[in-house]
Amino acid sequence: MSTRWYPLYQTGNPQLRIFLPNFWLKLVTPEHKQPSNVVTFHCSMEMTMFDVKNYLEKIYDVHPIRVNTRIALGKTYMPEKFVCKEDDIKIAYVTLPKGQTFTFPTLFPPEKDKDEQSDEQMDQIQKEFKEFSKNNKIPGVPSWFAV
Repeated sequence: MSTRWYPLYQTGNPQLRIFLPNFWLKLVTPEHKQPSNVVTFHCSMEMTMFDVKNYLEKIYDVHPIRVNTRIALGKTYMPEKFVCKEDDIKIAYVTLPKGQTFTFPTLFPPEKDKDEQSDEQMDQIQKEFKEFSKNNKIPGVPSWFAV
């Protein structure tokens, strides 16, 4: 089943053609705690378990042992006087071989300890601001407004 329409090939001059996959996979963090060799994907609704396995093998050279899929129903809500429903999502659970594990990379490392220099700079800036604000001659108006 194809989700894209490819232009017809015409003989003669060579055409620049780009072939994109008909399906898509999106790696997501699992909702519940899972073993380290199970990876969760959101995939297009048309994909079967065999399509997911072939997609991972052919494109990413990952050979899963087992693939399970399920359809998560979208939430329904009532903003006013009518009912709305979010789109359904197909979730694929891919089990990797016994020795392989997957961990998400840390994109945002934890903050480093503050340096003493930054503390000294903050103290100096606060002192300068206090000196600057002492010169405020108009009551009720911020000191920066009279500059």
